[in-house]
Amino acid sequence: MSGTFVGMPAFPEGARDAVRDTTLRGNLRHATHTIRAKRAKAVAEVSDWAALREAGRRIKDHTLLHLDRYLEQLEAAVTAAGGTVHWAADAEEANRIVARLVKETGESEVVKVKSMATQEIGLNEALEAEGIRAYETDLAELIVQLGEDRPSHILVPAIHRNRGEIRDVFRSRMGHWGRPAPEGLTDSPAELAEAARLHLREKFLRAKVGISGANFMVAETGTLVVVESEGNGRMCLTLPETLISVVGIEKVVPSWRDLEVFLQTLPRSSTAERMNPYTSTWTGTTDGDGPRVFHLVLLDNGRTDTLADEVGRQALRCIRCSACLNVCPVYERAGGHAYGSVYPGPIGAILSPQLRGTGSAIDASLPYASSLCGACYEVCPVAIDIPEVLVHLRERVAQGGPVTREGNKVVLKPAAGHGAERAAMRAARWAFRHPGALRAGQRLASRTRRLHPRTLPGPGRAWTGSRDLPAVPPEPFRDWWQRTHGGQDGAR
Repeated sequence: MSGTFVGMPAFPEGARDAVRDTTLRGNLRHATHTIRAKRAKAVAEVSDWAALREAGRRIKDHTLLHLDRYLEQLEAAVTAAGGTVHWAADAEEANRIVARLVKETGESEVVKVKSMATQEIGLNEALEAEGIRAYETDLAELIVQLGEDRPSHILVPAIHRNRGEIRDVFRSRMGHWGRPAPEGLTDSPAELAEAARLHLREKFLRAKVGISGANFMVAETGTLVVVESEGNGRMCLTLPETLISVVGIEKVVPSWRDLEVFLQTLPRSSTAERMNPYTSTWTGTTDGDGPRVFHLVLLDNGRTDTLADEVGRQALRCIRCSACLNVCPVYERAGGHAYGSVYPGPIGAILSPQLRGTGSAIDASLPYASSLCGACYEVCPVAIDIPEVLVHLRERVAQGGPVTREGNKVVLKPAAGHGAERAAMRAARWAFRHPGALRAGQRLASRTRRLHPRTLPGPGRAWTGSRDLPAVPPEPFRDWWQRTHGGQDGAR
């Protein structure tokens, strides 16, 4: 993926620092509780929400199973409409393509629509290295960029900042990037929004090149779709002479009829709105209307490797609504930075280790950044079973095994630090295969339960440091059943 987050500590270390930050936790708690309450109300208005959710799941699964066909159809349609399609195998190739396209225009500045794909590949940093300055125009992304910060939420990248912090960022940094903040700027939301509007208006009117992602791509017509709430996206998509869109290959949908499903579920799950204030669609180029030149960069960057995993591929259904983040008790306390990726929260815990692999400490730790409570699955509008994938990836980290990396079948070695876990699983497997030994062990545990410690020693100390060790019952279930039912299976 991107070098943006290289050097981040494993999730336990990052989370430990985050939970000690009382300001951060207060910001996160207020924001996530507000968003989840609004979302629940918006979803409750739709009587057929379960049917829409199932339809979205089926559309995504069908598209992923036939992804090659729909991508070829998309390319043909975009080309026929006057656009140019580029294929990027990884982040380096995508960045190289975009930098070349910008240089060919003779420009050294670009305006950007909020895009997870460009964050994933570290496009801003790559363009800066080529002498090109990229200006983020989404309000939250602008806050992150001006503050030399990192995004911490899929939908609200500056969720970890409060109004006072944003005011201070605007006062101290806006002048370095363009129009300075007004004198006497307060933390009033209206004043902050007006300061951003005045600052960005100069960028919009001057820019000759715009860069975007896309929420969806319609294969049958070659149409790209961006949904947003501020209007900055519309400005970036229509005013520049050249538009370059970097989009993950999983964002394609077969038809407009399929798109209609997601235009109902995405706004309710993300911003808790019935529909997005701005839904922009464009198909190639049109004389006298919008950009004269359009380039579409289709990004793989680990997606086909993820597609090869029958369990893990469901992560590619994600429509980036962020509903899973807003209900996750782990994210609410640890924040987004602890995940070491532009994809934080539950979806990041299953997507990043698949796109990047589990070779680094941060990626090997992400599948464990969950309580497996299942709240993320319940709110997901495309029914991604995140707990199932988390357990699947934990097995990969602890046990190793065959995976696909860069299109090749390889066998991973077990990650370091999981020897005790593997030993425990082997012991459990042996015990379950030998009923007599299991029964004897259960009886011994029950009879010695008063001697059991409240916490585990050695490697188990970390586990019981935040959990209660379950109490052993006075007698095993087998003995209770024999005593109360006399071993009669038909007894009631």
